[in-house]
Amino acid sequence: MRVLLVEDERPLAEMVRRGLAREGHSVDMAHDGPAGLEAALAGAHDVVILDIMLPGLSGYRILQRLRAAGVWTPVLMLTAKDGEYDEADAFDLGADDYLTKPFSFVVLLARLRALQRRAGDARPSVLTVGDLKLDPARHRVFRGDTEVTLTPREFGVLEHLMRHAGEVVTKTDILRAVWDAHYEGEVNVVEVYVGYVRRKIDAPFGTTSIETLRGVGYRMVEP
Repeated sequence: MRVLLVEDERPLAEMVRRGLAREGHSVDMAHDGPAGLEAALAGAHDVVILDIMLPGLSGYRILQRLRAAGVWTPVLMLTAKDGEYDEADAFDLGADDYLTKPFSFVVLLARLRALQRRAGDARPSVLTVGDLKLDPARHRVFRGDTEVTLTPREFGVLEHLMRHAGEVVTKTDILRAVWDAHYEGEVNVVEVYVGYVRRKIDAPFGTTSIETLRGVGYRMVEP
């Protein structure tokens, strides 16, 4: 992998760089927010390891600007902040994973491998299924000319279904894509959120765009 490491703690950054190099990975480094943003915007990396507390520009703002610019390189947030709200903020802004310092290098490697496996092709700027439009960068959804307000989790469920429009998507697929890697609850939570989404994008408009295939999963179709 070609990795971009944005970390202002230079001894830690060097330790991680050496470890990744020993595993055969190429590592570029930046030690402040503006330099990290510039390097990440180039989109030349397989994954970005991004600290939250950076001089000049926080990791949150870097992540926000990357996603707004349509750069979907997988991002692993690396931070000393250990709180559920910090973690939730990172995922809502578009992070793919989150690791709290101090961390195990073995776990870091495993997380990077998982991100590489999940990484897909470049994502379109606006997703469209019939008259339903979803803009990932601006976090907005429209049914025709009417804007529909979704929670971050509902938005993630709808986005995943729209990216795989016409395909059968299982509950497990949605859970892996939308919930974080450490979720250990019931898979049926997906059914609940699909219901929430239907009540917002379909019920008020008399449409049916999410089909249920009993025992299999869901499929996004044009109404």
